[in-house]
Amino acid sequence: MAEYRRRVPPPALGRTGSTRATASTARGRRAPHRGLEEWARRYDQTPAPGLLVVERRDTGAAVGYCGLVANSVGVPDEPELAYEFLQVSWNHGYATEASGAVIGAARELGYRHLASTVRDWNTASLLVLGKLGFVDTGQRERDQAHGDSVLLRKVL
Repeated sequence: MAEYRRRVPPPALGRTGSTRATASTARGRRAPHRGLEEWARRYDQTPAPGLLVVERRDTGAAVGYCGLVANSVGVPDEPELAYEFLQVSWNHGYATEASGAVIGAARELGYRHLASTVRDWNTASLLVLGKLGFVDTGQRERDQAHGDSVLLRKVL
């Protein structure tokens, strides 16, 4: 299980494998790839632990973010797992690794369920969420412009 401790600045959520997730918050979900950590710091960490900048352990370079955001489908006590990684860092296991650490922290914080939404065309994220134990609820949010969103849930 991931270590969870706070330092100033920035707080840290565990160090697992080749990445570490440092607490820097984000809500807008679209980060420019330059200044990812600075962009993320502008937002509240609600629900805890918020969104965290994920850095490579060997270089300290930010590769994306991962964490919990307010649930977009209206279940306030069920936060939503969210992540986004720079394309150069895809297929290295960072999303699975960082999400696993966030799920561990969510469990320690007393959350009983998590949700996640993903576009139906995003097979890589659907595979990551499947590995992490999220299940498709069958609910869809239709969006002709960007592709439909699939709602997944996980019992902790």
